[in-house]
Amino acid sequence: MTVASTQVTLGFQTDKTGAEYARLAVMGEALGFDGLSVFHDFGFQPSLYPLLEMARVTTRVRLGAACLNPFLLHPVEIAGQAAALDLASDGRAYVGLTRGAWLHRVGAHQHRPVRAMAEAIEVIRRLLRGDESEYRGEIFPLEAGTKLMYPRVRPEMDVMLGTWGPRGLALGGRAADEVKLGGCANPDMVRHARALVDEASEGRSVGLVAGAVTVVDEHGPSARVRARTEVAIYLDVVAAQDVTLDVPEHVLRPLRAALAAGDQDAAGRLVPDEFLSKFAFAGTPDEVAAHAATLVDAGASRIEFGTPHGRSHECGVELLGKRVLPALKKQQ
Repeated sequence: MTVASTQVTLGFQTDKTGAEYARLAVMGEALGFDGLSVFHDFGFQPSLYPLLEMARVTTRVRLGAACLNPFLLHPVEIAGQAAALDLASDGRAYVGLTRGAWLHRVGAHQHRPVRAMAEAIEVIRRLLRGDESEYRGEIFPLEAGTKLMYPRVRPEMDVMLGTWGPRGLALGGRAADEVKLGGCANPDMVRHARALVDEASEGRSVGLVAGAVTVVDEHGPSARVRARTEVAIYLDVVAAQDVTLDVPEHVLRPLRAALAAGDQDAAGRLVPDEFLSKFAFAGTPDEVAAHAATLVDAGASRIEFGTPHGRSHECGVELLGKRVLPALKKQQ
C-alpha cells in the first residue's frame, strides 16, 4: 500500500447546524479530501441529516455514516437510509455498520453480534439489489416480496464494517468492502487487523480504515492537550479492544470516575502521553502527517481524520487540507 493510493477522509460528529455541515463539506471537497463521514454516536444527531446537507453542496466526495448499528436500527431501515443518501448524492454513498457502544443505557442487548452483523450485511445487500426472495435469517429474516419502494441509483454500494475483534475482522474480510478501526491510530493494531482481514478475504480486496480523534495545530502541545480531552470519552470503550496494548486499570479507573462526574477535561488530563498517540492524531501538521504515514505503512488503505480537527473545525480542516494532506502524499 502506498500513500499515493491511500484515501484520506474527514469524519464529523453530529452536533452542528445544517449551515455548519454545508460549510465544512464545501471546504473538505475543495481541499481535495476523498470523502466525508458522519458519526452516528449514541445520543448525537442522526447521521442522515448532516449527510443530506453535505450531499446537497458537494459533487465529488464519497459520503456515509460511520456507523449505524442494527441493534437500534433494523437493517431494512439502514438499507433505506443508504439508498436515500445514494439518491441524494447521485451515487456517492457507502453503508457503515457496527455493533455500537453505550447501548446498555437504553436496555438494548447485543445478542450474537457477529451473526447479527453478518445477517444485517446480507439483508442490506439484498434490498439494495432488489432481491425480493425470502431470506431465512435467524435474527433478521425477510419475507418474500419485501423491497424498497422507491428508485435506487445503484444496485450495490460499498459496505464498511466497524470492528476491532478477531471474529468481526474475519467477518469483514469475508463479507464487507472495508473494515474500520474506529478510534485507532496505532500502527501495531492496524498491522494486526490487516493480517486477519487478509486471511479471511481469500484474495478479495478489502479496505482497512484507521480513523481517530484528530487535533492539528501549529503549536503541537496545545493540540495534544485538546486531543486528550476528546479521546477520554472513547478510551474506556476502545482501549480494551486493542490487543497490542495493555492500558492498565490504574489509568482507566480514575478516568472513568472523572467521566462519571461529568468532568471530561479532568478525564483528559489522565490520558498518558504513551497512550494518546495510539488513539489520536495530535500535533503539528508535519507530526500528524508522519503519524498517518505509519498507519499506511502498516496496511491502512484509508485514513480518516476525525472530530474536532483543530482549535475550531474550520481551522483544523484547513490545516489538514493545506498542510497535512500534501505532506502525507509526499511521503510515498
